[in-house]
Amino acid sequence: MNSQEQDAPMDLTDGEYVRRSRNGSPEDFRLLVERYQRPLFAYCAGRLNSALEAEEAAQEAFVRAFVSLKKLREPESFYAWLLGIASRVLKEQWRATWRHQREREAAEALRGDQAQDALDYPLEAAIAALPETYRRVVVLRYYEGHSCQEIAECLSVPLGTVTKTLSRAYALLRKQLENVGREGKHQQQ
Repeated sequence: MNSQEQDAPMDLTDGEYVRRSRNGSPEDFRLLVERYQRPLFAYCAGRLNSALEAEEAAQEAFVRAFVSLKKLREPESFYAWLLGIASRVLKEQWRATWRHQREREAAEALRGDQAQDALDYPLEAAIAALPETYRRVVVLRYYEGHSCQEIAECLSVPLGTVTKTLSRAYALLRKQLENVGREGKHQQQ
């Protein structure tokens, strides 16, 4: 038997491929990937809803295995070790998906609460929708109780600017509240 027949790719054990890979032969690790690519994909696909996610998980597991190959204590147990890595990858993917789903649900709930607030508190919703310049003056005047002169001093602007800004803010608020009133009537009908 010549040396080529002895080193035929599928004739070597996992342990031999691992040892050869550790000694600087990435080609031997590629042969391990070829050997376990399908079974690992099947393992991942059985735990995920998406073939694309399963493929990504399997690839990530192989990359982590290659990077950590020197940590493998029992080279003959490569496949079991690889499945352990894949399990950790799957858990991480599941947690990330779960976290994104929770964040999405929280954002949707917040949007729903804001829409409900606009119906329950139309004036507050209208003030919140004002441009910053107008909103700041309205808040200082009516929520914090400052006089127009105090607001002018606080903002370092002339008194006339404060009164003009308040006047424009009132006009915008009236328009927004009229629109809310019309929408409320249409929803009741």
